[in-house]
Amino acid sequence: MKTSNYSGFFKLSVKERLNEVAEFANLTEEETAIITSADSLDEDKADHMIENVIGKYALPMGIAINFMINGKDVVIPMVVEEPSVVAACSNAAKMARPAGGFIASTSGNIMISQIQVLNVAVPFAARSMILEKKDEIMRICNEKDPVLVKLGGGAKDVEVRVLDTKVGPMVIVHLLVDTGDAMGANAVNTMAEAVAPYIEEITGGNIELRILSNLADHRLVRVRATWRKEDIGGEEVVEKMINAYAFAEADPYRAATHNKGVMNGIIPVVTATGNDTRAIEAGAHSYASRSGRYTSITAWEKDANGDLVGSIEIPMAVGLVGGATKIHPTAQAAVKILGVNKAAELAQIIAAAGLANNMAAMKALATEGIQRGHMSLHARNLANTVGAKGEVLEKIVKQMVAEKKVRLEYAQELFKKYNKQ
Repeated sequence: MKTSNYSGFFKLSVKERLNEVAEFANLTEEETAIITSADSLDEDKADHMIENVIGKYALPMGIAINFMINGKDVVIPMVVEEPSVVAACSNAAKMARPAGGFIASTSGNIMISQIQVLNVAVPFAARSMILEKKDEIMRICNEKDPVLVKLGGGAKDVEVRVLDTKVGPMVIVHLLVDTGDAMGANAVNTMAEAVAPYIEEITGGNIELRILSNLADHRLVRVRATWRKEDIGGEEVVEKMINAYAFAEADPYRAATHNKGVMNGIIPVVTATGNDTRAIEAGAHSYASRSGRYTSITAWEKDANGDLVGSIEIPMAVGLVGGATKIHPTAQAAVKILGVNKAAELAQIIAAAGLANNMAAMKALATEGIQRGHMSLHARNLANTVGAKGEVLEKIVKQMVAEKKVRLEYAQELFKKYNKQ
């Protein structure tokens, strides 16, 4: 039976880990070669992805293991430069398995495109006028993307808001568009452009901005998991973690770092699959501020058994169709490793990684402190930087951590010392 629950995965060589993942995900030889090659994105493709290309930039891809999501075992590719992120996700996922892993759901694939209408004489009456023509507005929108409509997507509703601003009242039209398995920015922006003249005609106003919103609050993903108290260190650890959450929920200074821990799990998976990291960051942090006060993206509670229960609700505008996901060969391989066919499945996995990383960071803070785990990984990076390998590297790491002198100059000094022996 296929399982993501590995023991000693970190002890394997890079090649051995890749072989395990290739077997899990049924990767071809070509796909495994793509993952190991920093040159998998050829120069011509790179030159057409962005402007003024001069080269390519590689980051390590790791695999978060032990995840069970909606009863399915998953291994998660993560592209990130920060030490401890992949290990943290994997450890939190392992501790969640005894209680059933992660349960995930989504609210759908609805994206919002905004149309800004200025100089409207009667803005509240104009709101009614626009809603009276909702069917015609949606017809105009859907004419622009018949393929999307055929696949079950397209414009589904229209909302209208009247905003009081520094330059006077504005009528803001929201087109609610089901973008299916695409992130959907191009689709919703094209629809907004197409319908703008008709809305001008209805309102007598002037259309200015026509652009999607990254606050995708109609495209939410929800994930929850339970960590049994005996699996994470007992009742005292649960209490300490609840206290840490209460701090983040109440204080934006703490919430910023707390949420950064969530995004440590989310962004590496978004990157690995070729999705838009900036859109996800913007959506997450604006959603965390929807009450008018910036607060925690996650919620942490203690259930009747005294176990820790974590949950996350977050906008997740990711896609499997179009963009870098379909251009970048390594992104395509990452999607195959995940075994997803729908954007909603991808969104659930990404949010589960965020919840897991948040749990791991909170547990570290509430018990040993965050620095202990970081120290050993940072020491390893420094030893690697100065050229240490094998037994010499291990000696340098052990001594720096033991003496709590994890600095580049000390790594250089130890390297000279042990390299002479």
